[in-house]
Amino acid sequence: MSARLFYSSFLLLALTGCSVPGKVTSSAALTCAAGEAMQQTTLYFGLNRPRGQAITEAEWQTFVDKDVTPRFKDGLTVFNAKGQWLGNDGKLAREDSKALMLIHATDRGSEQGIEALRAIYKQRFAQDSVMRVDTPACVAF
Repeated sequence: MSARLFYSSFLLLALTGCSVPGKVTSSAALTCAAGEAMQQTTLYFGLNRPRGQAITEAEWQTFVDKDVTPRFKDGLTVFNAKGQWLGNDGKLAREDSKALMLIHATDRGSEQGIEALRAIYKQRFAQDSVMRVDTPACVAF
């Protein structure tokens, strides 16, 4: 089962039951009653390599320390996740994953940083894809 199909299936399951109150195309169009309009980006990283060898916790932490943190110094959140999907062969497949949530301005630097992370992870760990989900958010501290 390809990672692309896994992440597409995961996204469809995650969005089931969600409704959008009106059309919001960017955080700039979002009016916040409290806080500041920002963007929430969640990236989903599979932890299995194509030949089955798992990406270790140490390898993941090195990626966070050396690649993620320098690009997003203001903060980030990592969740352990369990993805699953129905393979083309009709069998249920499962994969441990990491979800990385970033709250950031809608600007060129953030966009470039996010896309760099996706490219680095795919290349370093032989991944087909890294799913990206963007959501406008009102943020207050």
